[in-house]
Amino acid sequence: MDTFAFLLDGLLIAAQPINLFYALIGVTLGTLVGVLPGIGPALTVALLLPVTYQLDPAGSLIMFAGIYYGGMYGGSTTSILLNTPGESASIVTALEGNKMARAGRGGPALATAAIGSFVAGLIATLALAFIAPFVVKFALSFGPREYFALMILAFVTVSAAFGDSTLRGLTALFIGLAFSIVGIDQLTGQTRLSFGVPDLLDGLEVTTLAVAMFAIGETLYVAAQGARAPEKVEAVRGSLWMNKSDWKRSWMPWLRGTAIGFPIGAMPAGGADVSSFLSYSTEKSFSKHPEEFGHGAIEGVAGPEAANNASAAGTLVPLLTLGLPTTATAAIMLAGFQQFGLQPGPLLFATNPQLVWGLIASLLIANFMLLVLNLPLIGLWVRLLTIPKPWLYAGILVFATLGTIGANPSVFELGLLLTFGVLGYIMRVFGYPIAPVIVGLILGPMAEQQLRRALSISQGDPTVLITSPIAALLLALAAIALIVPLILRARGKGQVLAQVAATED
Repeated sequence: MDTFAFLLDGLLIAAQPINLFYALIGVTLGTLVGVLPGIGPALTVALLLPVTYQLDPAGSLIMFAGIYYGGMYGGSTTSILLNTPGESASIVTALEGNKMARAGRGGPALATAAIGSFVAGLIATLALAFIAPFVVKFALSFGPREYFALMILAFVTVSAAFGDSTLRGLTALFIGLAFSIVGIDQLTGQTRLSFGVPDLLDGLEVTTLAVAMFAIGETLYVAAQGARAPEKVEAVRGSLWMNKSDWKRSWMPWLRGTAIGFPIGAMPAGGADVSSFLSYSTEKSFSKHPEEFGHGAIEGVAGPEAANNASAAGTLVPLLTLGLPTTATAAIMLAGFQQFGLQPGPLLFATNPQLVWGLIASLLIANFMLLVLNLPLIGLWVRLLTIPKPWLYAGILVFATLGTIGANPSVFELGLLLTFGVLGYIMRVFGYPIAPVIVGLILGPMAEQQLRRALSISQGDPTVLITSPIAALLLALAAIALIVPLILRARGKGQVLAQVAATED
């Protein structure tokens, strides 16, 4: 009953005109960046971090969440009409959606994607509202050793989940952890890795690092690719709406996609990519028309689109209740919380419930906004695909620079922006993921603080970290999260080698 009351209070906060305005900006920007290939929600939120530095925290976070949801919606447009996913979670949508567009059924494909995203987002947001309080009650029993074990789990899962190599993910994480110890040690007051530079005494700005590695690094990477042949956009022919058969074949995939996407999004190392692929294989198994898969089956669009939107809401469960980011966008949102002096976790629900419940309730409103924005304005979103990439990325570069200057007018900060941007570019070239660097910088100081507290309480006895059942379980999960991807990748490589050998024979 309390959840209903909190959610109602949150709706009153989210329905304030200024917050509605922030939500509208967020979902519009999110849809826009979802439509544009190569520009995801993580990059957009990173760009807006310095711009929102002096804005209202609730409005800014509502806008960030709207961008996240909108990015999931918009990614389906390029997948269906261009066969180029705007978001990695929309890769599966392209398999069937683009085939439907080529067959003159782009309208129903876009419609089932939009409605499925709406249904999944609505159900998953309500699930978030009802599950979050139980997770918070559980997390309130955590002490320093449990929190340290939780940080280790976050480090390992983020490193193992992003990219194709666990080793590269861990390397990126340790780069972030090295950045996190720059500045004055909060316990001893000594300076660490500041090299006598006064600007580094307060540590590295998360905002500068995020903008540099996501925006500057991506811009340099795209520029280095050179000119490419223009991609063909499939025109939306025929009816934009779904017929009776389309509705009949879509409603169960929407529900199944929601049921698959939300729990996977809520798990560390889950995410929309995993849930959308799993949803696609599930729909193929359940379908009465399996022969249509690969040739334009509407279930192959409805299920994965519902799954990736439900996963977006699921991602907010560990982020809001435990402070654990499980996607790149969630990591940037965590930086957004911290720039306002807020730390997501169980205490945030107690100290600032209006902000948390206003944020959760705003997701319900954002879903209605996105449904209205997506289908009637499909012509506008398609025109965005004709924007020349040099103009687009030059604009990103200018916006990132001006935003950093606005938040911290310092020549040294601009130098760091360029340095980290080049580092982000180099990491992309060699296949190193960016998100673990951000997570290491954000969560590193907290992990160090909790480890020191745990060792101080135990008078230096390290076994205290495994004497707690919860801490031991979290550390065991971290070990599993590290080992399982290595086994799966080794098995996958073995199967590929076996296929190659069989082909040569």
